Amino acid sequence: MLKQRKLVIASRESRLALWQSEHVRDALIRHHPGLEVEILGMTTRGDQILDRTLSKVGGKGLFVKELEAALAEGRADIAVHSAKDVPMELPEGFVLAAIGEREDPRDCFVSNRYASLEALPDGAVLGTSSLRREAQVRSRLPALTVTPLRGNVITRLAKLDRGEYDAIVLAAAGLRRLGLADRIRSTIDVGTSLPAPGQGALAIECRAGRADLVSLLAPLHHAPTALCVRAERAVSRALSGSCQLPLAAYAEVDSGELWLRGLVASPDGTRVIEAEIRADASRGSAGADGSSDDWPEQLGQALAGLLRERGAGAIIDALV
Repeated sequence: MLKQRKLVIASRESRLALWQSEHVRDALIRHHPGLEVEILGMTTRGDQILDRTLSKVGGKGLFVKELEAALAEGRADIAVHSAKDVPMELPEGFVLAAIGEREDPRDCFVSNRYASLEALPDGAVLGTSSLRREAQVRSRLPALTVTPLRGNVITRLAKLDRGEYDAIVLAAAGLRRLGLADRIRSTIDVGTSLPAPGQGALAIECRAGRADLVSLLAPLHHAPTALCVRAERAVSRALSGSCQLPLAAYAEVDSGELWLRGLVASPDGTRVIEAEIRADASRGSAGADGSSDDWPEQLGQALAGLLRERGAGAIIDALV
């Protein structure tokens, strides 16, 4: 049982992050009537540094460190993250207690002038915050001008609307969750832009040893999504994935199998290494933190090995 009847959620203060935390809060209250849930809004380093790409200022971990500090200091009980923003190695003393059901995992194309990536003319300016997206776009459409795009979802849309870009690429999940699906001109098939590990899923973090919180969060945990996210994160972990490496990993349950695809590219998109692997999806349970059967992690490690064999190792070594 929960040690108290009040629970505090640490959250970034962007509209999307607050939506995610409110979503978790409302679900907890539905499942546990009488539970009081408060949201502690925080500004992270990742939110403050907007003039440089994440790959140059420390990576996605900048979005979670302050929230983890609030957990460590007892100011909050759980932190809600976009799973794709959670570093592949958690600090000692922290665990992922639950993985929520995944929204649309795809990237999407947003533009006020053009209908799709393929409709962009040569030289058109495309904005993205992700080396993964940039490398895949450059590989297929090298005549485009791809430039950095930082800020939260609303800020990025505002930059597009001011004419700073001809188009931008965003995660479809964020726009859908904010009620902005009408801004999506087209979704990009995963075969064209393979998603980031964990994209579209929510991850709920807490301090290790809080069995009461893991039990409380159990109704929010979505086992099929957890299978996929754990395998995806294992690919990145095995390849020392960071914001400096254009890396993608996406898993889905297909005809009773877990189908895991991975990609490593050079930043300029001139080299793209791809591989895929399948396994029986009914092999075991799927806790968020890998405390149960670890076969999804083993599958991710196997795919990482295939990618290395096909040339990903040379790309990684060149970036070190």
